[in-house]
Amino acid sequence: MPEASSSHPLFGRARAATGFARPFTLRAYPTRDDARLSDIDHRMHQIFGRLTGRIGMLRRARLKQILRRACRREENIKAMSDADLREAIDANRARLITTQLSGPALGEAVSLVREVSRRTLGLRPHDEQLFAALTMLSGKLVEMATGEGKSLAAALTAAVAGLARLPTHVVTVNDYLAQRDAEEMKPLFDWLGLSVGSIDHEHTPDERRETYLSDIVYCSNKEIAFDYLRDQVKIGQGTGDIRLRLRRMEGDDTDAPVMRGLHFAVVDEADSVLIDEARTPLILSQETDVAAEEAWARTTYDLADQMFEDLHYKKRTSEKRIELTDFGKDRLEEFCKPLEPLWHNKIQREHAVSQAITARTFFEEGDQYVIQDGKIVIVDEYTGRLMPERSWNDGLHQLVEFKEDLELTGRKLAIARTTYQKFFRRYMRLSGMSGTVQEVQREICAVYRIPTLRLPTRLPTKMRHLGTRITRKEEAKLDLIADRVNTLRSNGQAVLIGTRTVGASDKISAHLTKRGVQHDVLNAVNADEEAEVIKDAGQPGRVTVATNMAGRGVHIHVPDEVIKAGGLHVMLTERHDSARIDRQLIGRTARQGQPGSYETILSLDDPLVTAIKTPVISQLAQLPSILGRPFAMIAFRRSQKRAEGLNARARRQLIKMDRQLDRVLAFSGFEK
Repeated sequence: MPEASSSHPLFGRARAATGFARPFTLRAYPTRDDARLSDIDHRMHQIFGRLTGRIGMLRRARLKQILRRACRREENIKAMSDADLREAIDANRARLITTQLSGPALGEAVSLVREVSRRTLGLRPHDEQLFAALTMLSGKLVEMATGEGKSLAAALTAAVAGLARLPTHVVTVNDYLAQRDAEEMKPLFDWLGLSVGSIDHEHTPDERRETYLSDIVYCSNKEIAFDYLRDQVKIGQGTGDIRLRLRRMEGDDTDAPVMRGLHFAVVDEADSVLIDEARTPLILSQETDVAAEEAWARTTYDLADQMFEDLHYKKRTSEKRIELTDFGKDRLEEFCKPLEPLWHNKIQREHAVSQAITARTFFEEGDQYVIQDGKIVIVDEYTGRLMPERSWNDGLHQLVEFKEDLELTGRKLAIARTTYQKFFRRYMRLSGMSGTVQEVQREICAVYRIPTLRLPTRLPTKMRHLGTRITRKEEAKLDLIADRVNTLRSNGQAVLIGTRTVGASDKISAHLTKRGVQHDVLNAVNADEEAEVIKDAGQPGRVTVATNMAGRGVHIHVPDEVIKAGGLHVMLTERHDSARIDRQLIGRTARQGQPGSYETILSLDDPLVTAIKTPVISQLAQLPSILGRPFAMIAFRRSQKRAEGLNARARRQLIKMDRQLDRVLAFSGFEK
């Protein structure tokens, strides 16, 4: 559908805060025109990297000046009665709307909202949190260290935007965090006269429509993106906005969109949402016939059984894909000649067989998925959480189901499609925050046109790094983990052991049980126990084995006796595809100036290293410990860098596919 730029009607003809600005027009469903990205966008941020840093310094100086003026008013504002404070907020609200969230009115607003937070939540936002709010209100990303109070900074941002009559979505990585933050911050919003709600996957369309009428809506990235996609299908293409206006004028809300446009988004854990999740296209679908899928899967595996590695296909382990050889393609054509016409299509048969071999070779229970109630449930590799409503496309999901001898589900046929890159570029204003965004700030700037500022910690960090140990074999690693756990427990510390997959967490758990170490396990299989496990994870002598479910958004309370013993100790036992995920897990310790420590215990048969073929380095890493250790460290660094590069390439490829699809649709006279 053709979508013209607009914003909230009260903003009139303003310019947007996020880079590709257009004059606002009154729209029934405000969104921004999607800026077409070209290959040059991904080169420009490399060329102008230093210039971007200098511009960032100027932005920081301007925002700090606004912050200083706001802080000078704090004592006067604290002396106000509730009635005087409300009067001051009402007067400031009009100036916020007039100035479009900029200038002195913005600084005064955050100062007033800080006092409301102190009176309603018992929390006085510190200057760094105010600075973060100012930065996000000006359309930028903020890197705040873990434990610096991102939830409260997001609430301040949403509150000021709400006062300016700007409908605001606070987007986070899962339903639990969305509901938690909405409930915790509700007293602040209530005092300001702002309505707040949260969306979860169980809400009906009517409940969603009612919630989206709130001034501030907390939601997960998945829920809001699919709500938008469903809305586009309902509105229809071409004259959708006109039809929507006519419906509203006639009072007809039958099958109406649930949202009221994309005005302003505050994205929590921005690197996870805007980068990690951006590898996966968002597809609204309908199911095919199950019996036909079962027959297709059976034939596909019959064909795959006749294919042999190196002769008919090559494994691309680092990319987790199969590549048929020319001989394999010819043999497959011979095998398919007596089959029905479906298998006479060269592209379809080769893709199907490649998918079947991929399902057998690279997809394992406990790694990419678990089986619950007789169904395949995908495990998100970045958050460690189950994704019950997600399925793999192109028949891969059905092939994994067939491999596990489960009842097949219908394949998802796309009726609408978008990507996170395209969806978030539709917002009139976009901002966000994370504890680990610096590594990908250039990609975010290139794709979403929003700069990043890094904030210093409020208190000096007391985190201690106890080094990295690398064993040759996994058994030695498990023994070393158990030995270290016993030492740390005896000192009175709490220990958090981080793993990459469900299978790895189960393996460490079994070894600790064998060694008589009492512990808790937190992974996608027992996610229902998450709150209880996290509540006790910081207690003296407590040992918790967890996937990266214990990373983003998780706060582990550490009592005084553990702090005196050295704080929470985090133990990394595997490297993730991204160093940012490792940093997130480390960030559970030494929060807000508390003492804490972390160490890394790895083995050379780590899946990340074995997937990347580096024969020379791998052989050198097997040398005796003193000689081999530097090469082992290089092997892990290279493997992680390679994985990050492959993921970045997949994201660029997805954007390129979007551009190609747009060209095809434009040529046919149809616009997305």
